[in-house]
Amino acid sequence: MNEKKENVIVNGFFWRFAERCGVQLISAVVSILLARILTPDDYGKVALVTVFNNIMYVLLDCGIGTALVQKKEVDELDYSSAFFFSIVISFVLYGGMFVAAPYLAAFYNDPSMTPIFRGISLTVAVCGIKTIQQAHVTRNMKFQYFFYSAFAGAIVSTILGLGLAYMGFGVWALVVQQVSNITVDTLVLWKLSSWRPKMEFSWQHLKGLLSYGWKLLASSLSSVIYNNLRSLIIGKMYTSADLAYYNQGDNLTYSIASSVDTSIESVLFPVMSSLQDDRAQVKNMTRRSIKTCTYIIAPVMMSTAFCAEPLVRLILTEKWLPCVLFLRVFCLSYICWPIITANLNAAKAVGRSDLYLKRQLMNEAVCILLLLATFRISVEAIAYGVLITNVVTQILDAQPSKKLIDYGYLEQMRDILPTLLLAAGAGLCMYLVIFLHLPDLLTVIIQVVVGLGVYLTGSAILELDTFEYFKDVLAPSIRQKLKR
Repeated sequence: MNEKKENVIVNGFFWRFAERCGVQLISAVVSILLARILTPDDYGKVALVTVFNNIMYVLLDCGIGTALVQKKEVDELDYSSAFFFSIVISFVLYGGMFVAAPYLAAFYNDPSMTPIFRGISLTVAVCGIKTIQQAHVTRNMKFQYFFYSAFAGAIVSTILGLGLAYMGFGVWALVVQQVSNITVDTLVLWKLSSWRPKMEFSWQHLKGLLSYGWKLLASSLSSVIYNNLRSLIIGKMYTSADLAYYNQGDNLTYSIASSVDTSIESVLFPVMSSLQDDRAQVKNMTRRSIKTCTYIIAPVMMSTAFCAEPLVRLILTEKWLPCVLFLRVFCLSYICWPIITANLNAAKAVGRSDLYLKRQLMNEAVCILLLLATFRISVEAIAYGVLITNVVTQILDAQPSKKLIDYGYLEQMRDILPTLLLAAGAGLCMYLVIFLHLPDLLTVIIQVVVGLGVYLTGSAILELDTFEYFKDVLAPSIRQKLKR
């Protein structure tokens, strides 16, 4: 890879990673504070409503955002046509949710959820204004804009959410937090970006985008419905508190995994798309993506799994201890993410959205079978089903890469196995600290020091390729940017 491309990737990764980690850090602190104030039942209600929002987000995008990034040549008519289409879809979706809210609340036997459905769904209307602007920023690699807009949204929503929680507004603190976050994020992103839609529209241009995007829409829709189907079932068959414990265990791990994964994938996707005809380059970048993601995600997930109990007791209090099991299961589950997302990203980058869709549908057929086998047993069984699902999915998703870029599953596993074993060893050393029976705060501090020491020392001794990459390429670039 030439130096210019390397600098583009490092620059994009720096800003995207800073944005994701910074926002997730703020979100984590806010979630902890809110969780200590509010009840699991409050969280369960919002988690249920968020499921429907997630489905609407996918319908809103229609795969057009990804199509705009992937397309070799994009003009103003493409952007403007996509923008006005997104606006119309967003208001149609919100109107549908406004009407459906009382019926959904009745289905879950809780009429008080009607205004919650209508309130949180406002985020969908706002996202209609943001989606295409976001695609334009991504295509032009202006990831610093995401950093500033996301931080502004996180800070304003934090102030509002915590203020309302302390004043006793209960579940509405969570509703206002979500709506204000996306609203401020969108306003700042528009202020920073120079792109503005023109009063023009072409159905032909839109059809061209949709011809690529509909396959991604179908794939994403089936994925989001499946992933959120568990929450819908838990909300219906079990209690709001059960759903809150399940979601809390998932959210704590997802926020960490997605920060790293999104940072790397969102930067590499537009670069890989620009190099889609050079399969050797796409392979090298896919390998770098898998190895880099795993090097960061694996030790964090392993450490969190081994230290889950004192960590939850310390930051969320005793009332959230039932989420420990879910936290551990999801930690192991998200270790599979780098292989899953990197391989799907490679298929999208080379223009094979059809392959992406077929593979996704096959994965979800396996997923649904596991869900059907577990949902009547217990919430814990559903969580274990997710773990098995992700292990199977990473194997299936790697198969097309063997043909597309000559990078199969066994080769991918060989690349990351030393990192996985080292992360497991560091996590085990951290777990042994529990037997000292120290106060939770001291236990966690010692665990972090021990785990970090073992992992970095082991990386240096084993001369792991990714450790050297961080030390020789990323670290100097990041230090340079921090000085600026």
